[in-house]
Amino acid sequence: MTFKKYFIAIVIPEPSFGEIEGMKTDLFKSHGLKGALRSPAHITLHRPFEWREEKENVLTEKLKQFQYPKDFEINLCNFAFFEPRVIYVDVLQNAQLNNIHNDLSQFAKRELKLFNEAEDLRGFHPHVTIAFRDLKKQSFYALKEMFAQKKYSGQFTMPEISLLKLHKTWEKHFQF
Repeated sequence: MTFKKYFIAIVIPEPSFGEIEGMKTDLFKSHGLKGALRSPAHITLHRPFEWREEKENVLTEKLKQFQYPKDFEINLCNFAFFEPRVIYVDVLQNAQLNNIHNDLSQFAKRELKLFNEAEDLRGFHPHVTIAFRDLKKQSFYALKEMFAQKKYSGQFTMPEISLLKLHKTWEKHFQF
């Protein structure tokens, strides 16, 4: 029995995808920050969870049943921070996105028996991480000052939702 790690997210489409991946690469080159490079630019909808790999078909078949609204805009705007370790591209408040997250959380509990999303007391705060885990406090404040001065904007229409699977890095495994 082999358990693998998965999570559910919106992988940012081009051109914003390339722009954000470029920011992550620049932070790697300038500060050695590689943690955010382990996954494609995304907005997490359901935190990482473990699932039996031999039952992966059950997971993907269930996810095909999840219904969500499409054809709405998602706006990315500037940078924000979770002190003292995370720098991210901010996602403007969006009722449809909040509804998708809530509906997916309920669906995952009911259909997949996944309850780890309920553990997150911080609530849903959609964002696209560009630096985290390996960002040390002393570097965080200097980079925070720099990114607070920068501007960024991007907009895209809601794409499909992706199931990502951890190999050596997180990779898109299935879209629904």
